[in-house]
Amino acid sequence: MRIHILGICGTFMGGIALLARQAGHQVSGSDANVYPPMSTQLQEHGITLCEGYRAKDITDEVDQVVIGNAMSRGNPMVEHVLNTDIPYTSGPQWLAENVLSQRWVLAVAGTHGKTTTASMLAWILEYAGMSPGFLIGGVPGNFGLSARFGDYPFFVVEADEYDTAFFDKRSKFVHYQPRTCILNNLEFDHADIFENLDAIKKQFHHLVRTVPSEGKLIVNGADDNLQDVLDMGCWSQLEKFAIDNQTWSIGDCDASGENFSVCVDGKIAAQVNWSMHGNYNRLNALAAIAAARHAGVPVKAACAALAEFKGIKRRQEIRGVVNGVTVYDDFAHHPTAIAETLSGIAEVKQKNQRIIAVLEPRSNTMRMGVHKNTIIDSLQAADEILLYQPEDLGWDLTEAAAASPTPAIVFRSIDTIIEHVCQQAKSGDHVLVMSNGGFEAIQARLVNALASQ
Repeated sequence: MRIHILGICGTFMGGIALLARQAGHQVSGSDANVYPPMSTQLQEHGITLCEGYRAKDITDEVDQVVIGNAMSRGNPMVEHVLNTDIPYTSGPQWLAENVLSQRWVLAVAGTHGKTTTASMLAWILEYAGMSPGFLIGGVPGNFGLSARFGDYPFFVVEADEYDTAFFDKRSKFVHYQPRTCILNNLEFDHADIFENLDAIKKQFHHLVRTVPSEGKLIVNGADDNLQDVLDMGCWSQLEKFAIDNQTWSIGDCDASGENFSVCVDGKIAAQVNWSMHGNYNRLNALAAIAAARHAGVPVKAACAALAEFKGIKRRQEIRGVVNGVTVYDDFAHHPTAIAETLSGIAEVKQKNQRIIAVLEPRSNTMRMGVHKNTIIDSLQAADEILLYQPEDLGWDLTEAAAASPTPAIVFRSIDTIIEHVCQQAKSGDHVLVMSNGGFEAIQARLVNALASQ
């Protein structure tokens, strides 16, 4: 079958493209924003990319069009599909019908940590010899690609609450019908499609309704919003995790965060020795270990797997160390994620070292100004804050910067940010770049600029 994918360079739709290719289909796709790592990954797997949305790129040989949720009515290719009766579907529906059917699906949902937790879980199953399939909204270092068909029965999927398509406004995750389901956390996000927090809770409960009674929910026991979801009805087996006082908890932890014990029902079950940092990553690990146990992996084996976990591209990814200055690339775009990411960097920061935080407020929720009263607070673990004001941002960052206890500067040029960092950064400093987009390749440009000094 010949499949053409609209919005193919999004992390989810790019994964759909890889799965379709691995299943033996001929795959091509279109997108307006083509940049690594997804564009590179697709091209390496023989998938043809068309930049822009031109109706002529859907040739007569195309049997089916898979439409991403970034596509809307008025898009030339969408209109062409509707006008010519070409068979079409959404990414989640294609996944459910062509990949997930008859498989043990392990879904990872939540406002934060989905990509990291799903990557940990997939790696634990791989380490245990289960050769799982997976679709993850990032590129796990242990696999080098964001999606794999894998062997039956296990399949790990990052379960996103964002809407499915212009013709299906349900959350993506209601299509997946998981047997094992992690609910990591729940906060207000995606203000462009959800009018309030209760609307998101309702969608999460729709997901809970799809988990069979013999299936299992792995839920953050310290999250009141998730408890509200469970209070709407829960028919599955349930295990909770948190820092303490739950079925799964964290025992002793050293100052670096690289060694901690995993407790089950208050008793130490195993030890994790790894290179990750931050309480949020330790909680991600607890959830992944619990989900893996449901699939048959012993706790000690899961902890041993995490010792070899290599992280994910764009999740505290070190892009370079130049003259003692470490440059990180991170996807954080919500105040909670930003604060947690900074706390992870703080665990590795030595005395007299600084954290320079560089933020592009790019998500739809950020652009709408929903987080404008909390964004500065989330950045206070940094020693200096650099904010990028794109021309199309719906609010002015200047007022927020002026209210910051930590020195904060607003920039309207990427080049000026790079110049400032090069002037200010000293050996030992950590430069954390945060954006959920390409950010005009500032990470690589910054590394190159520091190297050329």
